[in-house]
Amino acid sequence: MRTPNTDERRGGFAITRGKGFHVSFENGWTVSVQFGGGNYCDNYDDGIGREVKSNPSTTAEVAILSPSGELIELPDGDTVLGWQTPAQVLSLLIETAERPSVEALESDK
Repeated sequence: MRTPNTDERRGGFAITRGKGFHVSFENGWTVSVQFGGGNYCDNYDDGIGREVKSNPSTTAEVAILSPSGELIELPDGDTVLGWQTPAQVLSLLIETAERPSVEALESDK
């Protein structure tokens, strides 16, 4: 999975297939928040790829993408966390925004 943001250091937002979004931070890290059919959320049983104008969900599936676009293994050993509440998504966004950039990590070596 590659972040759609072509200038990852700039940071910003991107809609992903009409069922979620990416938030990219200036440190190069990206959080994927998905809540459509087939994602681990309230809408899991909805058809994958089905066109919907609005399908609210109280939970979402999240993942962290490295500055190179690779999915990061999370504490539970998987690359995605399902059934996350808005408060849990916010915590992950804050944690990811505070991660050191690749340049900072390399300068610490």
